[in-house]
This record gives sequence, C-alpha cells and structure tokens, in this order.
Amino acid sequence: MTRSFRPEDLHAASPAPLTLAAQGFFWTGIEWVETAGGPAIRGQMYVEYWIPAALGYRTPLVLVHGGGGQGLDMLGTADGRPGWVQHFVRAGHPVYVVDRPGHGRSPHHPDAMGAMGPLPPPGFIERAFTRPEGWPEQYPSAARHDQWPDGGRPGDPAFDAFLAGSGPMMTDLGRHHLDCQRGLVDLLERIGPSVVLTHSAGAPTGWLAADARPDLVRALLAVEPVGPPFAARPTGTLSWGLTAAPLNFEPPAASPEDLARERRTPARPGDLECLVQAEPARQLPRLAQVPVTIFTAEASWMAHDNHGTVDFLRQAGVGCDHVRLEEHGLHGNGHAMMLEKNSDAVAALIGGWVRDASDPVP
Repeated sequence: MTRSFRPEDLHAASPAPLTLAAQGFFWTGIEWVETAGGPAIRGQMYVEYWIPAALGYRTPLVLVHGGGGQGLDMLGTADGRPGWVQHFVRAGHPVYVVDRPGHGRSPHHPDAMGAMGPLPPPGFIERAFTRPEGWPEQYPSAARHDQWPDGGRPGDPAFDAFLAGSGPMMTDLGRHHLDCQRGLVDLLERIGPSVVLTHSAGAPTGWLAADARPDLVRALLAVEPVGPPFAARPTGTLSWGLTAAPLNFEPPAASPEDLARERRTPARPGDLECLVQAEPARQLPRLAQVPVTIFTAEASWMAHDNHGTVDFLRQAGVGCDHVRLEEHGLHGNGHAMMLEKNSDAVAALIGGWVRDASDPVP
C-alpha cells in the first residue's frame, strides 16, 4: 500500500493542548501461583489508558514496547518531548499502553516468574539504538543514522535517560511470551477489537495474541519486529519462527523441530540471507485473518533482516505489507524511531494505517 503525508497528519503531531476524557490504569493477565513464600500473583501486565475528550475513533489503539524497555518508551522521547501516546491521543484515538510482564510497572519476582538476565550493557545500547554505525560491516545502512537527539554515548543526557529505563529480560523466553500473550488477550477481551502496534521484542506479544484471538485484532502494526525468523538472540531463540512460544500452524506442529527450515536469498542487494520454512510451508490460518504491516527504519541494523519476517509471514499465508521509512521521505532513523528527533513524523506516517483500521466516531 502506497502512502504519503497529508497536511492533517502533520497538524496532528503539533503540540496542541492535550484534553482527556479519562486517564487511568489497571492490570491484566494475573495468574495465581504457589511460591516458597506462599501464594502470589505472577505475569501481570500493567495497562495505562488515555481517552481523548475529542474522540475521533471508537477503535482502541494498543501500544506494546520492545526489549527490556517499558511503556514509558511510548510516552516520551529520549530528549523529553511528548511521545507516540500523546500524538495518537491528539489525533483522536483512545490509546492503551502496556508494560509487558516483568518490565517497568509490571513487577518481577524470580520466585514467581523465573530468573532475569543481566542488565543491558551500555555498549549494546549504543550499537542497537543510539550509534548503530558501531555494528559490523554487514549493516552498512547504519552509517546513515542521524536522528538520535544527542551524541548517543554514555554520559550524554538522552542516552542516559534511555538507559535508565532499560532493564534486563527474562531468561525463559518461551514462558515470557506466553505471559505476554495472556496479558494482551485479557486486555483485548476487556476493550474489544483493537489496532495493536508493537515494537521490536514486543512483536511476539502481538503475533501470539492475534493468533489466539484474530477476531479482536483489527490490524497488527509491527515496528521493526524482533527477528529474523528462528534467530537466536541474547534473550533467547525464536524457535517457532516468530516467537519462542507455540503458534497455531496448519498442519499442526507439535514442536519447533517440526518446522523444517531453509535459507532464502534476499531480493534486495545488501540484505542478509534469512531462514524461512522449507516448502511445503505450514500455514498460519488464524494469524492470516489479521492485516499485518511491518515498518523498518533506514539506518537500523534491522534494515537488512526485517525482510526475513515479511517472507516468513507471506510464506505462511499471512498478508503482510512492508513499509521502509526512507521510501516515504523519512531518513536517518535507527531502531528506536519513537525516541528520535523526527518521532512525530514517523507517527504521522504510521497513523495512516491506524486510521484505516479504526472506526470513526460519526
């Protein structure tokens, strides 16, 4: 689908007064367990809602953060400007932003949820988010990165602010993905069919929730989803292709080993070979009921492997558009585009897909 900016898109990103009909929070995904210290709850997901006074759309928009971050990544930029939550509220959308289980305001305790890994090293934050030109030569587009708001080094204010909100991730990635699925499905059952926008390591939350309840997901917008398929990352392996927890394949797959794999040469020069299923590929008929769009930044390290996730989805029968920001005049963005200097312009572009999947208020 081809899109361009409309004047009203950019107007919606301006710092107009923010007037709310309601704001608050609640919890989803609560599970009772026995621990050494007695009964406890685990896997809870914090949900914060922002409902505009001038409601333009009935369909909720749910924002799911990535990595070891938290919903605050959607509430403000690294240099202190309003974030994507405020942008979409000003555009008339009811917005729900979550903290995935064990992150941010969703408490973690190892007795109930298992161990967490180490804190993210500053060097990793530089390579993955603020100075991706530090990646190896297989990511040449990273040299174009110029949208991070400061030098992107430890001690710089925006870098330190971002690192301050970044925590460790769960060591049992499969269990974590199931917790995220439960929390998001619980939320969607409460608020009704919604547009779900995910970022990075939050993408499996969206894949799994849409696979479980496709009737409750109007559209799935994945901003640089973690991948490529079957990848082994420091936080765990995407053993089911897109996730570390089972998806509803047809014919059914009893274990990840049932998913035969092969390498596919990329269509675009400079991109990396990625794994897909060996043919004949198992299908994802439930996820195929949901429109999917993947957004990729020009200067991110994911610019060279996001196509693998697109290929995997299409091979499994899922209709998937792939939007590269530079093809819409947005240049120099890295992996955390919602935190960067042109974050409002990126949100304005994505907003076209949000509107298309939302019911306007008459």
